[in-house]
Amino acid sequence: MTIYETERLVVRDWTLEPDDLARVYDTYSRPEVARFLNAPWLPLREPDDAAETVRRWHARNAGFGAGYGIWAMQRRDDGRVVGTVLLKPMPGRDEAKLTDDIEVGWHLHPDSWGHGYATEAARGAVERAFAAGVPEIYAVVAPGNEASMAVARRLGMAAIGRRTDWYGGEELETFRLSRP
Repeated sequence: MTIYETERLVVRDWTLEPDDLARVYDTYSRPEVARFLNAPWLPLREPDDAAETVRRWHARNAGFGAGYGIWAMQRRDDGRVVGTVLLKPMPGRDEAKLTDDIEVGWHLHPDSWGHGYATEAARGAVERAFAAGVPEIYAVVAPGNEASMAVARRLGMAAIGRRTDWYGGEELETFRLSRP
């Protein structure tokens, strides 16, 4: 199902179709992707782990409520999936509880780095959130992830320093953008 579209991308739900599962595995099994994502299930170790990952995302999407999710970014011109964009409530220091703070985020396959896809998809997610009345959006980035910090800045987000409010207290570079 299409969630939204941008000039070059279709943002849609991840599926359990073989092409999607292959791309999830190929992206999230890579150390250069997983190193900045503090998730115990990363990097993926077996191709079968991709289906479990997509099922986990579907369950999370159902729990987030309308308008939020973890979605595939697909190029319009050739249908290739370039990565993941997310718009969702962040877990707090107690990771079992979601906060009211809304996060925009992105994870791209290395073959799609440097083409502006993260900025384009994230901009669409931010516009979607603001149109729905969300007052401010956060991006949280692992220290040292200069590429993702650059995306946050291109989105017009202001750096507000390292914070430990979310994701179990992990120290993260934090960026904020308020609705115009």
